[in-house]
Amino acid sequence: MLKNILFTICFSLFSNLLFAAETQSPEMANTLRSDGKIYVVVLVLATIFAGIIAFLIRLERKISKLEKNK
Repeated sequence: MLKNILFTICFSLFSNLLFAAETQSPEMANTLRSDGKIYVVVLVLATIFAGIIAFLIRLERKISKLEKNK
């Protein structure tokens, strides 16, 4: 019972913080969006993410190959 009450209190506090964060508009994002540089940021992040995915796939293939040899 105490666990449920603590969970409810923590969840309600956390949801209030998220609601407060949504109402504020970050100035940096507006500036990047108006200058058209937000697309550069998205492209860089997508490239980094694709590189990480490719690295993990390559690593998984190498590990599978080593496991088959043993």
